[in-house]
Amino acid sequence: MYLSHRMFLAIIAACFPLAALASEAVPSLMLDLTTHWAGFAALAVFFLAYGLVIAEETLHLRKSKPVMVAAGIIWLLVAIVYAQNGDTHTAEIAVRHNLLEFAELFLFLLAAMTYINAMEERGVFDLLRVKLVTQGYSLRTIFWITGGLAFTISPVADNLTTALLMATVASAVGGSNKKFVGVACINIVIAANAGGAFSPFGDITTLMVWQKGLVQFSEFFRLFLPAVVNWLVPAAIMSLAIGNSSPDPVKEQAVLQHGAWVIVALFLGTIVMAVCAHNFLHLPPVMGMMTGLGVLKFYGYYLKRRAHFSDRPAGEHLGDTALAMEPAVSSVPAHGSAAGQYNIFKALERAEWDTLMFFYGVILCVGGLGTMGYLSLGSELMYGQLGATTANILVGFLSAVVDNIPVMFAVLAMQPDMDLGQWLLVTMTAGVGGSLLSVGSAAGVAVMGQARGVYTFFSHLKWSWAILLGYAASIWVHFLVNAKAFT
Repeated sequence: MYLSHRMFLAIIAACFPLAALASEAVPSLMLDLTTHWAGFAALAVFFLAYGLVIAEETLHLRKSKPVMVAAGIIWLLVAIVYAQNGDTHTAEIAVRHNLLEFAELFLFLLAAMTYINAMEERGVFDLLRVKLVTQGYSLRTIFWITGGLAFTISPVADNLTTALLMATVASAVGGSNKKFVGVACINIVIAANAGGAFSPFGDITTLMVWQKGLVQFSEFFRLFLPAVVNWLVPAAIMSLAIGNSSPDPVKEQAVLQHGAWVIVALFLGTIVMAVCAHNFLHLPPVMGMMTGLGVLKFYGYYLKRRAHFSDRPAGEHLGDTALAMEPAVSSVPAHGSAAGQYNIFKALERAEWDTLMFFYGVILCVGGLGTMGYLSLGSELMYGQLGATTANILVGFLSAVVDNIPVMFAVLAMQPDMDLGQWLLVTMTAGVGGSLLSVGSAAGVAVMGQARGVYTFFSHLKWSWAILLGYAASIWVHFLVNAKAFT
């Protein structure tokens, strides 16, 4: 994919949480390095690292590795240039500011991932999967049910976990019917991304916007109707390609472990705490999430003391991106043994550590490039010359190519002067734009790994025209139903 010079600079301006830092640090000493050798070197390092991220499925190189190394190199260049100009403080202040940005996101996601893993270990998701595959629904009904559940669950459980869960259901029902499984997986990815777009908890980008305070919790739900349209338009078109035949019956059983519904209730209570901490006490939402994680750990202590043990083999999880700190156990531990006791830290271990470290690398890379001065350049190119509406629609297409996290982080760093309607627009386009390509969202990449050879880049690309229709329709509906949010 070839971009013009100006668009190239606009994308690189994925750049930096230093808008507030300009007053916190020493504005007069901020250097413009956009034409400096160090700036060009940093850009080369960043794009080389991101090229390796895009090629993750081909190289089998975890995406966190190149961006973490790139972050270190970029900040080394920043520090060297500032030191050569007699300033040994600005780089330190800037990197600490970026680390604070990452720390809030990291702890929030760690708490949410731990809850999701705890529910999965207790059998909550297995129960849902078995209920669906054993009901004898037709393939078309399963297509709509899995899409509807993906849209409904992702606002709470995040789009990545939801997509993996529903893709498992589609694969179990479809079996050797590769056509059905492929189309169902596309539908699930679209639905999970659309569902995540109208909730602060549904996607990393919406969480970032909420934590910045640019859109209040209740205001996200104004995107509900546009998100529904974004999913329903391509889903209705794709459903025509699915026959009404019934799959072979599947007989399976799922057993809920003790405390499963208590953990679900604790998770919902934790979300309420995070919302209240932010809306009423003006504290970072992460305070509510970490408090809820502490409550979960107390409940884990209760489960351990009451000798309620999981009868599921260790290592049996959704996905394969967990950090394995101990050897997997291939058989059920003996009741009462040390290995069989419930341990909440197992849920912590199984957090998506590669994803969390990827966020570290992206935020630090973007922050370093921003410190070099690409923020004002990118803001002028995108929002000054193109205008807010065009720029925000373009964000969706960039999200499909580059990934929505650095693109949204760039927009938040630029802090363009926009009304609520435009902030809602860019929140939606960044979230659902990733559905245009299979590599445009974490949900799509994860499902490609799970349904390898069935759901592929090209099978998704075949339906991109229908997804684009949904993308355009959702923007039109947003302007229609949220007209009052535009000033």
